[in-house]
Amino acid sequence: MTKGPQPNKLISETSPYLLQHAYNPVDWHPWGEEALNKALKEDKPIILSIGYSACHWCHVMEHESFENEAIAQLMNDHYVCIKVDREERPDVDQVYMDAVQAMGLNGGWPLNVFLTPEQKPFYGGTYFPAKNWAGLLENVAEAFSKQRQELEDSAEKFADHLGGSVLEQFSLSSPKSSFSLAEISSAAGRLLPKFDTVWGGLQKAPKFPMPSIWLFLLRHGHATNSQQLVDHVHFTLIKMAQGGIYDQAGGGFARYSVDGEWFAPHFEKMLYDNAQLLSLYSEAYQVTENPLFKEVVYQTVKWLEREMLHEEGGFYAALDADSEGVEGKFYTWTQPEFEAIAGDQKQFIKDYYNISDSGNWEHGRNILFVTAPLETSDINYQWHRLSKP
Repeated sequence: MTKGPQPNKLISETSPYLLQHAYNPVDWHPWGEEALNKALKEDKPIILSIGYSACHWCHVMEHESFENEAIAQLMNDHYVCIKVDREERPDVDQVYMDAVQAMGLNGGWPLNVFLTPEQKPFYGGTYFPAKNWAGLLENVAEAFSKQRQELEDSAEKFADHLGGSVLEQFSLSSPKSSFSLAEISSAAGRLLPKFDTVWGGLQKAPKFPMPSIWLFLLRHGHATNSQQLVDHVHFTLIKMAQGGIYDQAGGGFARYSVDGEWFAPHFEKMLYDNAQLLSLYSEAYQVTENPLFKEVVYQTVKWLEREMLHEEGGFYAALDADSEGVEGKFYTWTQPEFEAIAGDQKQFIKDYYNISDSGNWEHGRNILFVTAPLETSDINYQWHRLSKP
């Protein structure tokens, strides 16, 4: 009888993310004394891989690399491999995210960090394609064997950086109990050249909602009668609410937009993002009285109650970007799916949400987004009525 895949040491964990990796051929360990002592005893570097259950690129790297027998063998032969759920251990995640960013590398998840046996980081990154990851595993193992002192010297510098205070890490002066209006205005003014006056937000892609920035600018602009700041926040929130980053059918915002136009979302929805955006849109409605902002708040609250509220009263942390193994499947529409519920409103809704017969997204699917000015919520009411299960 052929034996199936054997579980690794994550099989006894309760984290949904760690359990996703429990049958990988990688000899994963949870973060703890057993794994850390094993690295010291065997004098092996550590691979620390951090993610969370709804992370799309975490799933991709698992499928490409951590389920690959040959790559798993490389990892098991040369490293002690530790998996961490960032939602379970945000403290561990924060330390090593800071380390990767101190190396001048971009942060994100999955976060993969190489550590000395003493847990000091010397290299890292986010998602690596399988071929790149395999090559990196071999190169780091060779460097640890032949150039260990250089790696440890580098790790020591990062450890010193992480061991300093936040003020030392970012070359800041001593903290102050209060800030002058001039200093606050100066902070707001530094963002002005970065405004995207065509699509809203800041001038870069991918685009994250960054509610804390817009709430700061909204409050400061309103308090100082800076119409330029208020207008840009107003413009940004309209563009976000009309874009594909906002779930036009179900309410709630996706994690970020992969493009600069708020069109193509990274489809996972995070509880903490939407909680902050509720506050932002609520305050923006108080300042601007734009009915769209009120509509966004009410629709997002309904989505939270419908899909994120557990029967015992708590809220789920996130919705996965992947649905039935396909990224964004539950948030995009084919022409037949749309026509099955649109009824006599078909052409009206099709035009309003820019639905194409051939699809405006990948594989003939459509992302719903709005380009026409939204002056009434009638169309939203009609769509939500039609799309209810």
